Amino acid sequence: MIKLKGITWNHTRGLLPMVATSQRFTELHPEVEISWEKRSLQEFADASIEDLAKRFDLLVIDHPWTGFGAQTKAILPLSDYLSNEYIKDQESNTVGKSYGSYVFHDKLWALPIDAATPVASARLDIFEKNNLEVPKNYDDLLALAKKGLVAFAGIPVDVLMSFYMFCCSLGEAPFLSEEKVISETTGIKALQMFRELAQLIDTKNFNRNPIQVYEAMVNSDEIAYCPFAYGYSNYSRIGYSQNLLHFYDLVKLNDNPMISSLGGTGLAVSSFSEHTETAIKYAEFTCSSQVQQNIYTDNGGQPGHLQAWKSERINGVTHDYFKNTLPALERAFLRPRYYGHMYFQDHAGDVVRNYLMNGGDESKVLEEMNSLYAESLKIQTL
Repeated sequence: MIKLKGITWNHTRGLLPMVATSQRFTELHPEVEISWEKRSLQEFADASIEDLAKRFDLLVIDHPWTGFGAQTKAILPLSDYLSNEYIKDQESNTVGKSYGSYVFHDKLWALPIDAATPVASARLDIFEKNNLEVPKNYDDLLALAKKGLVAFAGIPVDVLMSFYMFCCSLGEAPFLSEEKVISETTGIKALQMFRELAQLIDTKNFNRNPIQVYEAMVNSDEIAYCPFAYGYSNYSRIGYSQNLLHFYDLVKLNDNPMISSLGGTGLAVSSFSEHTETAIKYAEFTCSSQVQQNIYTDNGGQPGHLQAWKSERINGVTHDYFKNTLPALERAFLRPRYYGHMYFQDHAGDVVRNYLMNGGDESKVLEEMNSLYAESLKIQTL
């Protein structure tokens, strides 16, 4: 009996599709047994994949870990093991830059099993009850926030992703140089706009990740709208929660839809595994078009294969979650993935969050972020 162990993250979207695909895989390959463990969303973003790779054969990872995984060789370059035909299918059916987010040094280090970016969500019943309309632009959003009906994910990593979103939406992507995160002009404007909105939000949200925001939305009637949080199609499915969420593209800023920061997950194979051939075979099975469109999505997954996003059947089940949010995925910003970038991500979010909650000098906030950026680039060269 070949036994594989996998590690994923603690949510229906993270765990159930892995269990379901593993069950089916073992039915097709009775000599294989696959078990899955889960970790918190915060651990998913922060925990070193090198340590995990020594304990697990299969890893569901966050794409900013790609460069780290490649440099430490903790995970296998899957493009060296999979057929050219399969790789071409994955590349041509990428959701936005999802495929490219796992490419580093011209090799593919994980298969894009799940695609996500911050999108908007609404409790339409609350809008109807209050005779309100879903915001179309940023001014509409501020007006709704003044009524106390808006929330967003406010923990450090999420506000950092949202800061990138404001910068991109103002016309300048972060990290265009190695001297500074963003120009002072754009950075100051982004911080000021973000704080204007943040001051209209219940402070409880600064302790919420996207899952906790969505749970608050569906389990009470206090929040009608979330303008940006990593999307979870589970909440758009009837019967998943007490109340239904409808998901949309982001509001417009200066007549253009805002540009959020790409998320999603990849399925990687540990280089320490004693059964790499079987692990790769399972990964290939799970990320195939057929499995992504059926077993994976039907069991709570949020697929990484474009054909699943375009499926009429899947969109029918999710109130057009995938059709409505695909444009946001297609233009989403791909953040850096170099070896030392996780150091920046782990610390810069605290700086942004502190400013949003307490105010301060925007130039000093940017200086502190630039200092963290410089330190992260030094780590890259170690």
